Amino acid sequence: MNIQYLISIAVYMAAVILIGLYFAKRANKSTDNYFLGGRSLGPWVSAMSAEASDMSGWLLMGLPGLAYWSGLASAGWTAIGLALGTYFNWLIVSRRLRRYSEQVGAITIPDFFSRRFHEKHKVLLVIASLLIIVFFTPYAGSCLMACGKLFAQLFDAEYDHMVIVAAVFVLVYTFLGGFLAESVSDFMQSIVMFVALIAVFTVGIANAGGIGAVIENAKEIPGFLSLLTSADPQTAADGSVIFGKAQDVGFITILSGLVWGLGYFGMPQVLLRFMAIRDEKELKLSRRVAMIWVVISLAAAIFIGCIGRVLYPTAYTTYGAGQTENIFILMTTDMLPALLAGLVCAGILAASISSSDSYLLISASAVAENVFHGLIKKNATEKQVMWVTRIVLIIIMVIAAFVATGENQVIFTIVDFAWAGLGATFGPLMIFSLFWKRTTYEGAVAGMITGGVTVIVWNFFISKLGGIFEIYELGPAFVLSSAVIVIVSLLTAKPSAEIEADYDAVVAK
Repeated sequence: MNIQYLISIAVYMAAVILIGLYFAKRANKSTDNYFLGGRSLGPWVSAMSAEASDMSGWLLMGLPGLAYWSGLASAGWTAIGLALGTYFNWLIVSRRLRRYSEQVGAITIPDFFSRRFHEKHKVLLVIASLLIIVFFTPYAGSCLMACGKLFAQLFDAEYDHMVIVAAVFVLVYTFLGGFLAESVSDFMQSIVMFVALIAVFTVGIANAGGIGAVIENAKEIPGFLSLLTSADPQTAADGSVIFGKAQDVGFITILSGLVWGLGYFGMPQVLLRFMAIRDEKELKLSRRVAMIWVVISLAAAIFIGCIGRVLYPTAYTTYGAGQTENIFILMTTDMLPALLAGLVCAGILAASISSSDSYLLISASAVAENVFHGLIKKNATEKQVMWVTRIVLIIIMVIAAFVATGENQVIFTIVDFAWAGLGATFGPLMIFSLFWKRTTYEGAVAGMITGGVTVIVWNFFISKLGGIFEIYELGPAFVLSSAVIVIVSLLTAKPSAEIEADYDAVVAK
């Protein structure tokens, strides 16, 4: 069985490497090609690579694990928030960002903000770059955790060793082809993820005796199949799981789930796809493709967790140690032939790689293109920028691998924090930069800092107060950042004529 797993995953990994090799020559022609693919993405690649890079390993492990443990409520409201955020991001932000980034000649998100406000001292550029590294490094670590758990369970290997294997593979692959290779392979990986979710969902339903049987069995668990109540699993003295009375899902819990959607407005890995699409007229098709993929994938992931609870009610007895996040792997290896199971498990690898390569490339570009080239050595050659990029890639991957060590961490928890940080740091500023002419440079700097700091303070300190303060930190951070941008912008001098001219030119298109 191990050999068949290995064959399946090796075939998949070889395909990813070949894509990197194919695009390596083109990617290394210039930093524009390496970081943004020369703005040449088609609508299908743009849509599906955006969603694959966004969802990461938590879609196939974190979300099913949450649903397995407590039922529909927490996972369901989060999925609804994500679906709404996906739709409005593609509808509202994509077209304007495509135009504006081309108008000012930006190839990264920090670069866009810097050029949008014509800053001279690159303060905004540096702050944005540093915040990307702060929040993307643990995000990349969560992807390596998913790979580590996958390999450890499939091959009965040491978890930390498997994290290192995954880190080396992702690093080599990202070295080769840059953004274009990443986007094309992410397109392939989105298909693998989608097929894996549908396959496990279908086989799970069949093994459980049909949808009716799943529903009837799940109904026996108090609060499990409701969006307004949550299951209350408890570990008994003998190690088994018993369920107490259903717990009411309060307004704060529902709002926290829906607030996840706000994060999309600040996700660099998604926003870059908007900037890279070859023609803004194709964004409408991209939006439709993205929505279909997201809705079906999220629903399948949640119901896989619910089906897993019916099929394996005592397989995992605790959530905090991250055990339940293995339910997808357990169902796959237990219900499918080994060779096919290996291919399905490649879906987890696909989810993790498609995100971690994006996070690495964005983080590296933040340092190499924005800080090194934009601030330290403005006359740096293309070759020098590429060398710095690869050095930074190695450093960030080492830190991400360190974050991923320790098998008992929960993937969903790490993603939860990183998502809030990026969403609150860049989301409000992105919206105001694109749609409010009066936004000033001072307001941009103040708003960005406010968003990032609020997420950290709220997560580690304020949320511990309980009650209303338990709301997901993205919500208050997003609101505070928006308020600061407006207040500071109104209190400072209006933007220069050159900045307003750029804005008017974009609006007039």
